[in-house]
Amino acid sequence: MRAIITGANGFVGHHMRRHLESLGWKVTPVDLQPNDDAMHVFNTVDDCPVYDLVVHAAAAAPHRRAIDEQKGNFPYNVMLDAAMFNWAIRTKQRRVVYLSSSAVYPEYLQNGAHLGSDAYKLLEVDWRLIEYQTTPIEEPADVYGMTKFIGERMAEQAIGAGIPVTVVRPFSGYGEDQSEDFPFRAFIERARRREDPFTIWGNADQVRDWIHIDDICAGIMALVSADVQGPVNLCTGIGTTMRQLADLIIQTVGYDAALSVDTEAPMGVFYRVGHPGRLNEFYTPSISIEEGVQRALGRN
Repeated sequence: MRAIITGANGFVGHHMRRHLESLGWKVTPVDLQPNDDAMHVFNTVDDCPVYDLVVHAAAAAPHRRAIDEQKGNFPYNVMLDAAMFNWAIRTKQRRVVYLSSSAVYPEYLQNGAHLGSDAYKLLEVDWRLIEYQTTPIEEPADVYGMTKFIGERMAEQAIGAGIPVTVVRPFSGYGEDQSEDFPFRAFIERARRREDPFTIWGNADQVRDWIHIDDICAGIMALVSADVQGPVNLCTGIGTTMRQLADLIIQTVGYDAALSVDTEAPMGVFYRVGHPGRLNEFYTPSISIEEGVQRALGRN
């Protein structure tokens, strides 16, 4: 079985490569770098290989600070997704996995106000509510979410053109080798340095649904094996605040620190937890946040 992975040097991409190779797949990795550019692949139609699986994980800087400050990434990422789907249709690729994001969901479902509760678990169908709303607050919370919203519409068109597309919406993916641009690894490194005070960006009570990268990779392949199309949340359904995550990491390292909140730093929505029911039909994540912290600190 042959696969091509875009964004193969990124966090999800390189883990997907290792996962597929462990299953016996032959993998062609490409990224967004000179001499290794996914765009070059997408512009090559004649004599292009037909892959059993295309994993499209490439995107420019999908972390909080870049989302807020690097505005040029939005048109680039939309163009990248469009080029990939156009190429997949023209070359008749056998299956595409499109890495979308939990950021596609409307902001008002993630601010604690929906149904008078701050414990709403996002369902795959909730993005459709955007079609019937008109006010800006009911769009995705940021331009990265809008990128993925557009990408999912492209996926629908590719499916209509005969290309099977598995769309996955990872929630807060994490792992021991993730960049410090993302909160989990940033927290791990702050604790390793025994920082006191321990700084949290934005709001310590923000809630996220943490899913380990190993569960993301295994979940994707379970969905591919089951020939699932359309969007599926990659999530656990368990919410953890930034404060709880920081306390867990500090306690695991074994020191005391006061928590400090940088209210001027970038932050996302207040409450983002997914409903895992659709995923659990095919795969159930097995790595708890406690185990993930232990792994990241080399304690198991």
